[in-house]
Amino acid sequence: MSHLVAPSVLSADFGNLQRDIEMINHSSADWFHVDIMDGVFVPNISFGFPVLKSLQKHAKKPLDVHLMIVDPDRYIRAFKEAGAAVLTVHLEACTHLHRTIQNIKQQGMMAGVALNPHTSVNLLTDVLPDLDLVCLMSVNPGFGGQKFIENTYRKVEQLHAMKKEMGSKALIEIDGGVDFNNYTKLVECGANVLVAGNTVFGASDPSAAITILKNR
Repeated sequence: MSHLVAPSVLSADFGNLQRDIEMINHSSADWFHVDIMDGVFVPNISFGFPVLKSLQKHAKKPLDVHLMIVDPDRYIRAFKEAGAAVLTVHLEACTHLHRTIQNIKQQGMMAGVALNPHTSVNLLTDVLPDLDLVCLMSVNPGFGGQKFIENTYRKVEQLHAMKKEMGSKALIEIDGGVDFNNYTKLVECGANVLVAGNTVFGASDPSAAITILKNR
């Protein structure tokens, strides 16, 4: 299958959020990527349910919700109700990761697990068959506009090989620093979903930027 592009709403213009949502609706993007940060798991606070619900109201494409929060289990049902189609939790934030994944799936969402740059993909061995998505952080989570970590290519290749070996259909998502210089190589290494924030919303024509990221 061809890869997906998920523009990161965190980089949108919140003074013109409706305009940016409509732009994504009419673009060749596949998903809306929504980062939820609590100021505890990561050193930043983004937005919560009110913004997510207004996104849900206007978005015509699935909401890919990435929880950078501690104790995500408390909110799984609430994120389903707020419109999440894909719900990704951090391996580093979950004590009982298998249970968390099952809870997400029971709510009818795609279940994703995110890994910080320092976390080995080998830690997913026991849950990979249960996952719909693995999000590899290619920057340290918490802020947009950071420099891409080159070791990500190796991790994508490693995870891609693990998937083949285990017969996993989990999508490999890359989040952080994705731009016109690295997106082709990421897809060649095995990435299936590209999250793009500044590369899309910092462009003079965001819709055209999405089209470039969609094509190899």
